[in-house]
Amino acid sequence: MLIAFAGLPGAGKTTVAQALAREMAAVYLRIDTLEQAFIASGSCGADVGPAGYLAGYAVAKDNLRLGQTVVADSVNALQVTRSAWRRVARETGVPIVEVALICSDAAMHRARVEGRRADIPGHNLPTWESVLERHCDAWDTEPLVIDTAGLSVKQAVATILRHLPRDR
Repeated sequence: MLIAFAGLPGAGKTTVAQALAREMAAVYLRIDTLEQAFIASGSCGADVGPAGYLAGYAVAKDNLRLGQTVVADSVNALQVTRSAWRRVARETGVPIVEVALICSDAAMHRARVEGRRADIPGHNLPTWESVLERHCDAWDTEPLVIDTAGLSVKQAVATILRHLPRDR
């Protein structure tokens, strides 16, 4: 199956997605990692546009066709990217679970954003102001919404696992 995460920077996507992938022994696919690799290659400058997502869709398809579960970690704020993840699942014949992480406590969310350290060499992290200004399209489906302000990582992972299709 494909588990596609979404949420603003600092909501806890990477932490929860990595923990879930570890728990499930799933393939972990992080768009930030792909984008930073493109930037480091010098082939596209600082603005990689859709390249990271396009590479992510291709890598996800390869692994889904091998029978692997894929956990995709990205902001996924636009309808076009969400539709593309659904298309990946459809083309590979697997179910998709969309997980939207939020942090309802603005002070906690801000502290997370401002206290983060890049874990990818050369990765420029967003500022709190840029997080607030980020455009997010409304959902046209109903994702599983996880509020990380009130849950531990372990609780968030357990909640996601409870919502996955039984025939996994």
